[in-house]
Order: sequence, then C-alpha cells, then structure tokens
Amino acid sequence: MRNHQTPPRASVEPDFLGSCRKLQTGPAVLKDYVKSMKHYWHEAAFIPAVEDESHARKIAEQFLELREDSFTGGFVVRRFEELDNEEVRTWWINGECALVTAHPDTPGAEPAAVSIDAIAPIVRELDCWFVTADLARRNDGTWRLIEIGDGQVSDRPSSAPAIALVSALAEALQ
Repeated sequence: MRNHQTPPRASVEPDFLGSCRKLQTGPAVLKDYVKSMKHYWHEAAFIPAVEDESHARKIAEQFLELREDSFTGGFVVRRFEELDNEEVRTWWINGECALVTAHPDTPGAEPAAVSIDAIAPIVRELDCWFVTADLARRNDGTWRLIEIGDGQVSDRPSSAPAIALVSALAEALQ
C-alpha cells in the first residue's frame, strides 16, 4: 500500500499578518496573486480593519478554504479605496491598447473615456503578446489599475461585439 501524502495547505501566517501590519489601520482588500474572492466580499475579500488581526485571519482562512488548491503565489493585501462602480477592461496587443470595453461584470455600461497613458509602460514591461487590464474609477475621479493579466481568464462583456476583439487580434497577426 502506498503512502499518499496530502500536499501541505497554504497558511495564513506569517506573510499575511505582516502585510496587514504594514497597512497599520483601516480597511483592506484581500486576494492572491491570481484571483480575488470579490463574489464572497464579506466572507473572504473585505477586511474592515487590518488592526483586528483575529477577524483579518478569519477572512484569510475563508479565502484559503474557498480557493482550495487554486491558491496561487501568496496573499496580496491592498488598502481599500472607495470606487464609484465605473470600471473598464482594456485589451492590449503587443503593448498597444487595441480596445476599451465595459467590464464583463457591468456589460450594459457604456465604457468610460479613460486615459491609458499611465498604465501603458506597465503593460509593455510585461512583454506579453496579449494582455487585459481592468481599471476602476475612485470616488475622486482618479482611475486605478485594479487587475492585469495575460487574458487567459478574461471575458468580454456581452455588450462588446466579438468582431471588435477578433478584428483587433487578426490585425495584430498580420
């Protein structure tokens, strides 16, 4: 009989609490290197007060439980910012923004006019052929880069015609 070992489960300690302590006080948002648990906002994403280490640890433990074996790279703890629910997805091909659409979570929204100048160097530094970057507007009007990736899990909003994205990709291939 073989001895099957269960791989060690990721732990909340010590990096997570160290990150909370660096923020000192106030609310924060938790994710791992790949994914947030925004659909479980109160259970596994939003930390109302990082200084309440007991509650923060419970949020992180719930995050680990929900992510199971998909937990990737470690925790990312970011100061919470008030957003005005305006979000866009930008589509980049060979370091150039090819398309700006509504975010898939808000497909009926008209994509806002957004300046991509500040994130262009970040996208280019990734040196990836295809990148998506999501931006959200804070209550003070400032656009923030919220998420960036190589497009593997990116969806387009139902309001954005597929031909727009397919055409941009086809043009880049020529």
